Amino acid sequence: MIEASDMDMPLSRFADPARRWADTPTRTVSAAGTTFFYRQLGPATGVPVVLLNHWGANLDNFDPRIVDGFAASRPVFALDYRGVGASGGKAPLTVAEMATDTVATLRALGLDQVDLVGFSLGGFVAQDVALRALTLVRRLILAGTGPAGGIGIERVGAVSWPLILKGLLTFKDPKTYLFFTASEPSRRAAKAFLGRLRERTKDRDAPVGMGTFLRQLKAIKAWGRQTPQDLGRIASPVLVANGDRDLMVPSSNSADMARRLPNAELVLYEDAGHGGIFQCHEAFTRKALAFLDA
Repeated sequence: MIEASDMDMPLSRFADPARRWADTPTRTVSAAGTTFFYRQLGPATGVPVVLLNHWGANLDNFDPRIVDGFAASRPVFALDYRGVGASGGKAPLTVAEMATDTVATLRALGLDQVDLVGFSLGGFVAQDVALRALTLVRRLILAGTGPAGGIGIERVGAVSWPLILKGLLTFKDPKTYLFFTASEPSRRAAKAFLGRLRERTKDRDAPVGMGTFLRQLKAIKAWGRQTPQDLGRIASPVLVANGDRDLMVPSSNSADMARRLPNAELVLYEDAGHGGIFQCHEAFTRKALAFLDA
């Protein structure tokens, strides 16, 4: 569990005005027969940190404070999936296809070894990448996510639709209800997180259409129904992080992954939901950097 004192410590030491996520230009790379959009920032040396995002998320949905924290000392690459944002093609219907695309994109970028950070759907993809390209992934961070065949994953849509509708009816971003709990501190954190996502005002990514949103949901449902994978094959050190009240991908899946992975550490944030790493972004960034530097 996270100590309250950890959550209160400032992250000013990570701030670098020359490397702000909000100002990072968008780039393209050709891989696997299409064009992928991505952003890169941080120093030129060090093991790159690669970020994989959640269902219905484009490049503008990465938390700027977390990205800037990583980029203060590491090269950072944030990727769009096929068919997401401005990237070409149609969104894949399976996590395996997304993983294949991700490996091809990393190879096209000339990255031979990376530290992979996957949130939610991105965590599904990150696991699959680690299993199919064992030497590519040095360290792995799995946040707000679960294993293939995990408890409740096939019901992500059934759980999410009412909360998405609630967001529309209350004129609030659905992530308020999907990623955060109903407590006052969590709702304050939701407002702050959503404000951070609006910091970038120029060169924003193309919005994610409903067709892509639904295709990704099919991939999520298929992952939830898939035969469990042999996570024991992932020898890389893994940090598993989540809120202790995740409604979308039940928190029990995080504990399950941590048990099944041979070299894993589990962190659960109190009074936090699916977006626990955003609610506790300072504590998470500190923990993640310490893990990657170990």
